[in-house]
Amino acid sequence: MRSFSVFLALAACLTPFSSCKKSPPANVAALVNNRPITYEELEKQYRLQFYSQANRPSDDQVLIQKLEVLRILIDNEVMLQRAEKLGLMATDSDVEAKFNEMKAPYTQEEFQKQLDARKMTVDDLKAQLRRELSIQKLMNKEITSHINITDKDITEFYNANKAAFNLAEAQVHLAQILVTPHPDPNVRNLKNDKAQNDEQAQKKIQMIAGRIQQGEDFALLAQNYSEDPNTAPNGGDLGFISESQLEQANAELRKLVMSLQPGQCSRPIKTQEGYRILKVISKEPAGQRELNDPRVRQSVREQLLNRKDQLLKAAYYEVARNEAKVQNFFAQSIVPGLGGKK
Repeated sequence: MRSFSVFLALAACLTPFSSCKKSPPANVAALVNNRPITYEELEKQYRLQFYSQANRPSDDQVLIQKLEVLRILIDNEVMLQRAEKLGLMATDSDVEAKFNEMKAPYTQEEFQKQLDARKMTVDDLKAQLRRELSIQKLMNKEITSHINITDKDITEFYNANKAAFNLAEAQVHLAQILVTPHPDPNVRNLKNDKAQNDEQAQKKIQMIAGRIQQGEDFALLAQNYSEDPNTAPNGGDLGFISESQLEQANAELRKLVMSLQPGQCSRPIKTQEGYRILKVISKEPAGQRELNDPRVRQSVREQLLNRKDQLLKAAYYEVARNEAKVQNFFAQSIVPGLGGKK
C-alpha cells in the first residue's frame, strides 16, 4: 500500500507536469547557494541608489534598474560567501574603525542627517561596511597580492608606446576632488558620501579643504569623498592635461592652475558641475620622456598594475558567478510565461 501511495504521488507530479512546479520562496528575490536576497533588501538598495532621480522613471525603467541592483547584490553575496569560506570576513574592530573614520568629519547631528538622507540606520551602514571590507580583503588576497610587474614588462610597454611619452607641448599632471549638489547614483566613493543639495555641497567642499590644509592626504580624501565617478577610485587623478586644453576649457582655470606649484592645491572653485579642489602633481615641459626617468617607470608600472588588476577581478567575478548556484526569481517573474511581475 505504501509503494502504491508513492506511485500515486509521483504520478500526480508528472501528469500534468506543471501542477508540481516549485514556487519561489515567499519574499525572496534571489537565492545564492540557497542563501536568500529578499525583496526588502532589493527595495532598500534600490531606494538608496535611485531615490534622487529628478524625473519619475517608467515602470519598465524601474524594472531595469532593479535588475541592475539585484545583479550587484548577487555578485556581492557570491563574493561575501567566498570571503566567509576563506576566513576573510571583516572583524567588528575593522567595521568600527571604518565607521568612526566616516563619522569623524561630522557632528553627531550632521552625521545623522547624512544617514536620514540615505534612509539608512547605523546598523544598515555597519552591515554595508562589513560587506565592503570583507570583499576588499578577498580581492587583495586572491588578486592584487599575486600581481607582479617585472622590469621586462615595463620595458616592453614603454617600447611599444614610446610615442605616448613624447610631449608635443607642456603638460600639467592634475588631480581633483569634485562635490556636486545633485547626487549621482553612479558615484562610488569609499564613504558612499554624496551632497544632497547646494548647501551641503558647499559645506562638504569646505570641510575637505580644511582637512587638506591640516595635511591630510589628497588622494585618500578624493577616494573617500570625491563625487566624480571616473576619478574618485584613482585618488582624483586626472592624468596629464596640456596647457592648450586648459585654455580651451577655461582661461581663468588655466591661469589658476599655472599659478600653482607641484604639490600645491587650489582653493575650492565653483564650476558648472559643482565645487572642485585641484591639485598640481607635476608640470612637464615638452619633449621625449626616457625610460630611465623614475616617473616614467612609475607611470608604466601603475598602468600595467591597474590593467592587470581590472582584468583579473573581472575574470574572478565571472568564475565565482559560474561556480555559484544562483536563482534569480525576480528576473523570472518579469519574463512572460515564467511568472508575473513583482
